[in-house]
Amino acid sequence: MELVGAAEIRVMLGGISKQRVYVITSHRNFPEPVADLVQGKVWLKSDVQEWIKEHRPELAAD
Repeated sequence: MELVGAAEIRVMLGGISKQRVYVITSHRNFPEPVADLVQGKVWLKSDVQEWIKEHRPELAAD
């Protein structure tokens, strides 16, 4: 099981700002985090990749 946090999501979305990651991950259509740790929320990498394919296809890894 691969997990990602905000820093990894920033990279996956092309190096966007921390603030933009917060806005995107707070949106109701973004996948639910699998855990909310002291260091922050974490998501399943596969869920984030699927979201990117649907909502930011130009950034989807092949």
